[in-house]
Amino acid sequence: MGARGEPGHEPPSDLVCSARGCTAHADFGLMWNNPSLHTPERRKTWLACGRHREQLAQFLGARGFLREVVGVDALPS
Repeated sequence: MGARGEPGHEPPSDLVCSARGCTAHADFGLMWNNPSLHTPERRKTWLACGRHREQLAQFLGARGFLREVVGVDALPS
């Protein structure tokens, strides 16, 4: 059973990069929000390995969504 007691909702056992097709361990959390959809304090998180950190940050930054990049050890639980 998953985190909410439902099948298929298991939390990931590893932190995996959010880049499409990447299965590398994530070292960074890219904290972002879409101001047209989210309140200013709301943060969504993409995970990134060292190889994809800049690419994902540029994607979010070009749209004005990127708020902060932190190490995975600094991510809220």
